[in-house]
Amino acid sequence: MRNEKEIRDLFPLLDIKVNDRPLIYLDNAATTQKSKEVISEIEKFYSLENSNIHRGVHHLSQLSTDNFEKSRITVQNFINAEHNHEIIFTKGTTESINLLASCYREILKKDDEIIISEMEHHSNIVPWQICCQNTGAKLKIIPFDEHGNLDLETFKNLLNTNTKLVAITHISNSLGTINPIEEIIKLSHEKNAKVLIDGAQSAAHVKIDVQNLDADFYCFSAHKLFGPTGVGVLYGKEELLNLLPPYQGGGEMIKEVDFEKTTFAPLPFKFEAGTPNICGVVAFKKAIELIQRIGIDNIKEYEDKLLSYATEKLTKIGGLKIYGQAKLKSAIISFNIEGIHHYDLGLILDKMGIAIRTGHHCTQPVMKKFKIAGTARISFAYYNTFNEIDKCIDAIEKAKKMLL
Repeated sequence: MRNEKEIRDLFPLLDIKVNDRPLIYLDNAATTQKSKEVISEIEKFYSLENSNIHRGVHHLSQLSTDNFEKSRITVQNFINAEHNHEIIFTKGTTESINLLASCYREILKKDDEIIISEMEHHSNIVPWQICCQNTGAKLKIIPFDEHGNLDLETFKNLLNTNTKLVAITHISNSLGTINPIEEIIKLSHEKNAKVLIDGAQSAAHVKIDVQNLDADFYCFSAHKLFGPTGVGVLYGKEELLNLLPPYQGGGEMIKEVDFEKTTFAPLPFKFEAGTPNICGVVAFKKAIELIQRIGIDNIKEYEDKLLSYATEKLTKIGGLKIYGQAKLKSAIISFNIEGIHHYDLGLILDKMGIAIRTGHHCTQPVMKKFKIAGTARISFAYYNTFNEIDKCIDAIEKAKKMLL
């Protein structure tokens, strides 16, 4: 049974006021709030444990190293990776994708092909454009229909023996579409293509099992699942990560250095040059443990109810159009009201203490497809409530009267 007060009490920022109104935070696709446990772990680390990792023999270094590596094991178990050294810590999903794209620049050849979708976040478009520009590889695009469903027939036609990588978002950050990644992975593997799944919007909302998916690479950010900013994960199959060249050179990623030749450290350290966000990684463990205590299936079930309730309420507002109405959706609603600029709507809601996101959401190709500049976006987390949705709907109705 969900205890609403108990859940909300875990997140201190939810109790603040904005413009003398109680905060209603509905911008979770951008970043989630942090639990008291995460905040306490950050304070504890810097107060009692702070030291660099992996290189020191003294007590604090060993303590920090142990806690850092415990987080790696926690992430491994969270996504069911086979080995903990398949978990590479980065500063976020963007760096995880750029890491992989940088490595692929070393192995792609002219006329090789990469496939992405029309609904990708810029972070899963631009790195592959740069990769193709540097290698002569070709970038191909899977379109989506007016409801936000990927065109799998076109995808099947795009796949061929030149396809080396398919990079697809699990859940669209602007449409909320849950893509059929199981089928995409299966079809890609039939052509011997590898698959990267951008899980930035999925890791906090649906169960991830990389072995069951047979994903080659999977990435996500801590800050979108109640963890600290500046921490990301790149999962890769052991044999594939071993084939890739290093992403950056420096400390930690080396085995031996001299001026004639450098040999590299084994996984995962080969891809973790320099001092990482130690505190952030250590605190991330607390965020994952909270999700595991609640249960990811319970989170999804509750958020699906929020999504259904909010969608029903919004569709009753005259002139309001929702962008992204796929059959399988996550807790994201993008919309516009005829005659009202999304930015103006966001400003007025902010005056009422309601935080939503406005703009193109780093998915300009999506906006161009719908011939719009951007949308207002509501996105939910487990701590949101039906009462907050009611207040948001009332605020939208008031804003509509003010702006029209």
